[in-house]
Amino acid sequence: MQIKDLGEISGPVLLFGGVYGNLQALLAVLKVANELSAVLVCTGDIVAYCADGEACCEVFRAQNIATIAGNCERNLAAGAADCGCGFEEGTACDRLSAAWFAHAQKTISPASLDWMKHLPDRIIFTQSGQRYGVLHGGADDIAQFNWPNGADIVPQIARAEKQLGPLGTVVSGHSGLGFRQGRWLNTGAIGMPPNGGQPETCYAVLHQGAVRFARLSYNYSAAKAAMQAVGLVQGYEQTLASGWWPSQDVLPTRLRQNR
Repeated sequence: MQIKDLGEISGPVLLFGGVYGNLQALLAVLKVANELSAVLVCTGDIVAYCADGEACCEVFRAQNIATIAGNCERNLAAGAADCGCGFEEGTACDRLSAAWFAHAQKTISPASLDWMKHLPDRIIFTQSGQRYGVLHGGADDIAQFNWPNGADIVPQIARAEKQLGPLGTVVSGHSGLGFRQGRWLNTGAIGMPPNGGQPETCYAVLHQGAVRFARLSYNYSAAKAAMQAVGLVQGYEQTLASGWWPSQDVLPTRLRQNR
């Protein structure tokens, strides 16, 4: 396991993930971080549903943004046949992921693939006397989905501490919903809205040990147009404007929304 230690961070930390190839959202979150003088820390999945995965990788590389690899980066770099999200065969997510993964395979450059291969599995840092450990999905499974009030979160914290030592908070991504449950914090995703009927996406800001979630406004119309221009019209392009996922079956029944 490759671990990157950022050391002590005294100022604000903008925690985000799920860029998903949404260049407009990434540029918007960079602007927020600049306004806050915040350090950026990403939970992975830089490339996925949207059109501009290669451009997003280039921004990360140019800006030297601290990030771990998500399952999308790991599988693209390995030349795998799919994203490795662990979707059940035949579900909406399984069917819809094929198009965007094929687009990523065609458009991600060799330089970006090599960069992905060398991304760390974990990030650790300290703020206000607390240690934070950043992972993608679960402590033992990079593609594990974790949801609010999930029963498996507490044991995962213990497993993360076996890997990284004592932690005040475990920071995760992958599921696309922002929430905090005890010492577990999921950042949400900036590249797709959190299935709530609004186009704004989600990130978190950590400062002096306190966390606040925030919604990201950005030019989602341009991101949608970019998807349409390359033929990514399986439903996620509509999500950018509507705020509703086309893949409700990935969610626990209690979190599915009637539209």
